[in-house]
Amino acid sequence: MEEIAFVSNDNGIRIDAWLCGKLKDYSRSYIQKLISDEMILVNGKPVKSNYKVKPMDEILAKIPEPQVLDVVAEDISVPILYEDEHIIVVDKPKGMVVHPAAGNYSGTLVNALLNHCGDNLSDINGIIRPGIVHRIDKDTSGVLVVAKSNAAHEGLSRRLKDHDIERVYVALVHGIIREEQGKIDAPIGRHPVDRKKMAVNTKNGRRAVTRFKVLERFKDATYIEVTLETGRTHQIRVHMSYIGYPIIGDTVYGRKNDVYNVNGQALHAKKLGFVHPVKGEYMEFESPIPMYFKELLKKLKM
Repeated sequence: MEEIAFVSNDNGIRIDAWLCGKLKDYSRSYIQKLISDEMILVNGKPVKSNYKVKPMDEILAKIPEPQVLDVVAEDISVPILYEDEHIIVVDKPKGMVVHPAAGNYSGTLVNALLNHCGDNLSDINGIIRPGIVHRIDKDTSGVLVVAKSNAAHEGLSRRLKDHDIERVYVALVHGIIREEQGKIDAPIGRHPVDRKKMAVNTKNGRRAVTRFKVLERFKDATYIEVTLETGRTHQIRVHMSYIGYPIIGDTVYGRKNDVYNVNGQALHAKKLGFVHPVKGEYMEFESPIPMYFKELLKKLKM
């Protein structure tokens, strides 16, 4: 572990911002993580990120040795829609987990990206989730942006927090939606009984807003386009189930006896639009409707 000592000559500057000017090789997010891990001491004591430095403060930064990445690179083919030195935009296939977690330490998008990008992935989210800024569920297919540089990661995270990234999905849901379009504004949090699930939770949930419009109606199903204003876990799946139109194939929030025999929810991340976090230009990417989705549409039209 490396220890770097400073004595402050400044007054009233947040400790995380102050250290950014001193530890130029590290991002503000990384410095904030050091602070939360009590690896930054001021006059011998840990502080919070909003601590304001004072003249003659003795500041000690403890920088851990880099962890050896224990997630292995795997030669897995994933369609790449765009790539530069800062970001990579991929078309994630249905059935692929985004990053390693309990029970899924191989075959994930991260394993594939490590093989393609090597060490050129943002390390802000640690060794298990390098480059991952946002996620889509295992059985949701479609477009996803990954950060290669820390600058890109911070920029994309900021835009996500500000709801400044356009995310458009298509879905097939049970039931016939009579309205042409609608807005669901209902907070989402952990299910009060089943902690593995999310639910509309007015007591402990965070605000979640989903907009939808009808593309086509079938005998007992509706094809919709969905736009996210927020990005809560399982947001579209929870919201559509909440209003009585669960996504076809969703075994967690949908019907138990699904007559369409779909393996996983019929939900596809069709379009992603954002301002490049470093270059500043607007970019937009689309993922074509996958074959499983087309086949289900064809079956519904019969």
